[in-house]
Amino acid sequence: MDKIQKLAIGSIFIGTIVLVLKYAAYYITGSIALYSDALESIINVVTAIAAFLAVRLSARPADANHPYGHHKVEYFSAVLEGVLIIVAALTILREAYFGFLSPKALDAPLEGLAINALASFINAIWSWVLIRQGRKLRSPAITADGRHLLTDVVTSVGVLAGLLLVPLTGWYQLDPLLAALVALNILWSGWDLMKESLSGLMDEAVPEAVLARVREAISSNAEGAIEAHDLRTRHAGKLTFIDFHLVVPGAMSVTDAHDICDRLERALKDQVDGAQITIHVEPDAKAKHAGIVVL
Repeated sequence: MDKIQKLAIGSIFIGTIVLVLKYAAYYITGSIALYSDALESIINVVTAIAAFLAVRLSARPADANHPYGHHKVEYFSAVLEGVLIIVAALTILREAYFGFLSPKALDAPLEGLAINALASFINAIWSWVLIRQGRKLRSPAITADGRHLLTDVVTSVGVLAGLLLVPLTGWYQLDPLLAALVALNILWSGWDLMKESLSGLMDEAVPEAVLARVREAISSNAEGAIEAHDLRTRHAGKLTFIDFHLVVPGAMSVTDAHDICDRLERALKDQVDGAQITIHVEPDAKAKHAGIVVL
């Protein structure tokens, strides 16, 4: 079992502990805002399970039906997480609406808030671990899980701060109002997560900064060639696919052209982790006098 799968299992374990704590906080107080926090924790556990299944499947080697591997399955997990976040937000809005119509005092607010604060602290530590390791390991599913938990932490802090004012002010409508604000914030994060994941499913090109490094590596390491054109990039999970046409003198031997390609592949893999490179070699008659000039 690799490190990504271990992180995914850890998310299920941590999510379950946090869910129990947050539900206990809601049960003690009857707070709709804390109910919204507990409901989001249920989503956390479900999506952690989905993320584990996704990273386990994405780790499978390429086969006859999937010659490019199974890496994109992680994006489906992230999209599913976005959908579930939106569903949870709509459910919270419904409860907040009825709670605003019939506000009530909170039971044992300080004890409930203390339990919720402990759960939020656990989430904060784990979200930092997931985001840091997800980016390092280039796992969209793990990174998405971490970002979702971080959003949960931010909203939990806001809820805790607001609920402290309820017993002080006696304004019980503040509880459902906070729940509604949490729901709107969750909706925004769910949409943002889905949008980012869909870019991977749609074979979106790498960011401009990465593309600039790719072009520089080709230009500086293609000595002996004439030009490179029709450069294309896309990302799928931890892999980045790079392909382009390399124009060489028509009289160059296959061996010499192959040596240039090997040099380019090494340079590109030094610049881009997980690069999968395809180079189409062409004779000088195919030059377009556009694209990447060889230095």
